[in-house]
Amino acid sequence: MVTKQELSGLPADADLRRADSLAREIFSDVANKWALLIIEALGERTLRFSELRDEVEGVSHKMLTQNLRMLERNGLVDREVHPTVPPKVEYTLTEPGRALRATVDLLCGWTHQYLGHIETARGRFGA
Repeated sequence: MVTKQELSGLPADADLRRADSLAREIFSDVANKWALLIIEALGERTLRFSELRDEVEGVSHKMLTQNLRMLERNGLVDREVHPTVPPKVEYTLTEPGRALRATVDLLCGWTHQYLGHIETARGRFGA
């Protein structure tokens, strides 16, 4: 998190601590499990909706649709509709989406690195 001193000179919308900031809204949008899993699944590929649903096990049609729309609205995913019958719709990460994916990859690596530690800790709580 950025300190108040580091935020001086930046617009109020850049402060994640403010409930009404754009930064908080964006953070809230992308920091959910489905968005992170969709970003990871897309990677450097272009995928159709059904391919994404197969890649992100457990996501419902509704949640995938909502998250893809949110990612597209935030400029992280491009949606291309091909004029065929039925329409062929493909999704690809944009440049900002690929940059965010690098962070998602770090989070995935952290999860793999500390999985055993977390399992042990959870075991102590009977979870």
